[in-house]
Amino acid sequence: MNNILELSNVTKTYYLKNETIEVLKGVDLKVKKGSFVVIFGPSGCGKSTLLNIIGSLDRPTSGNVLLDNIDLFSYGDSKLSEIRNRKIGFVFQFHHLLAEFSCLENIALPGLVNGAFPKTVYKKAMCLLEEFGMADKKNRLPEQLSGGEKQRVAIARAMINDPLIILADEPAGNLDEENTNILLDVFVGLKEEGKTIILVTHSLDIEELSSNVYNLKEGRLYAM
Repeated sequence: MNNILELSNVTKTYYLKNETIEVLKGVDLKVKKGSFVVIFGPSGCGKSTLLNIIGSLDRPTSGNVLLDNIDLFSYGDSKLSEIRNRKIGFVFQFHHLLAEFSCLENIALPGLVNGAFPKTVYKKAMCLLEEFGMADKKNRLPEQLSGGEKQRVAIARAMINDPLIILADEPAGNLDEENTNILLDVFVGLKEEGKTIILVTHSLDIEELSSNVYNLKEGRLYAM
C-alpha cells in the first residue's frame, strides 16, 4: 500500500434555516504517492468543498480522511493547523498573496510559520523563484505581477515546506491561454519530480495532464 491519501464515505451537508443541502453524498478516493489527480465538474458541484475537506480547511459531516496514514479529523483545530502547514500545499484560483509582502517574502512565509531557520527558508524561496523563472521579480509586490506570475508565486509558496500533497483549486480560472499553458507546464514539471497533486477544474482541457481523472456529479465521485 502506497496510498498517500484515502477518503472513505465522506459526506458534507449544510443545514440552513429552511432547507438541508447535501453537497457530498459519500465520496471515496484513494491517491497513490506521486499521482496527478484531476477532479472535473461544473461550478457549484462541490469541487471546492471536497478539496477543502481533503486539505483539512473544512470538516466533513461524516466519513474519514487519511493523509499519510493520519486520521486528520481525529485532531483538534490547533494540531490540525500544524499538520496542514507541514504536509499540505495549497494553490487557489485567487492566489491570496499578501499585498504588502514581496514575492520572496510571500513564498517564505509558510516556512517561517513552520519554525524553520529564516536564512534556510529564504534560500529555498529564492531557489523556487529561480526554478519558476521569476528570480528577477523577487522584490516585486503582488500588484506589480501579471496573473500568471502571481500563480507561479502561489505555487512556489505551496512548495516551500516540501508538502506531501499539493491541492490546486481552479488555478488557471482567471488566466488567459498563454499564462494557463505556462502554469500547466509548471504542474507537469512538479508531476515529473514525483509530487502528488490534486487539481480541481471545470475545464476539460486539463484532463490531458493526467490519466487519473474523476467527475464529481450529484455529490459522488466517478472515475472517467
